[in-house]
Amino acid sequence: MPDRPEENSVNKKPFIIALSGKGGTGKTTISSLLIRSLIGLGERPVLAVDADPNANLHEALGVTVKEELGSMREEAFSRKIPPGMNRHEYVKLRFRQVVVEAEGFDLVAMGRPEGTGCYCFANDLLSECMQQLEREYRFIVIDSEAGMEHISRGTIGRPDMLLIVSDPGARGLRTVARIREIATRLGLEPERIFVIVNRFKSGTAPVDYGGGGPLAVIPEDPLVEDADLAATPVSGISENSPARRAVQALAETIRNIAAAQAGQKTGP
Repeated sequence: MPDRPEENSVNKKPFIIALSGKGGTGKTTISSLLIRSLIGLGERPVLAVDADPNANLHEALGVTVKEELGSMREEAFSRKIPPGMNRHEYVKLRFRQVVVEAEGFDLVAMGRPEGTGCYCFANDLLSECMQQLEREYRFIVIDSEAGMEHISRGTIGRPDMLLIVSDPGARGLRTVARIREIATRLGLEPERIFVIVNRFKSGTAPVDYGGGGPLAVIPEDPLVEDADLAATPVSGISENSPARRAVQALAETIRNIAAAQAGQKTGP
């Protein structure tokens, strides 16, 4: 991966943000808008991680993924390693090759392995690769599935913040409760777990999601729907759109939280 002298040099642990929620809540949309907003705040490069098996974060960001880590992990067991290179070195090399570089961010699509068998060795290598790679970023944004499989396996580390994207209604409340339960079983502290209400319509009855209310409310935005219908990157919608402005404010809030946590870790 080439150096990026024009971008921030990062030598400390990044702030990891994982987004979860049931299908159709718009977590991938918010993930892509959040990545663009962090870049706009000067926090570049951002590492985008698509940990959803139904990977489409790359489409929301307008980049192409040619290979996922899941297939690379299978390949590490099935392909002959080049002469003079052990399997450990080969996996680390291939890991770098599947990272998609773009303007202001890099993208890794996790995927799932094909075939059967024990992947403990490869999982450990992928975890090591992620730990080495994350040193190059200030923020990592993970678009995860509701079950947070990659987080439970430890492949992508422990998030500093879990954002549960929910519908603005009572049905979303049940999903929030279920994901909170999973997250706390994985050892995430309640103060790291937040709710994002997406596609909020004016006049919608408020719902008590607990935990002091949602961290952000993203309004329904016709420009998001237009981008979906036109199959264009949703992260490219106007900066003046309601959803984009709301996520921009969210990004500023997250940056403040990250700065406060960094101060606590480095303070006396």
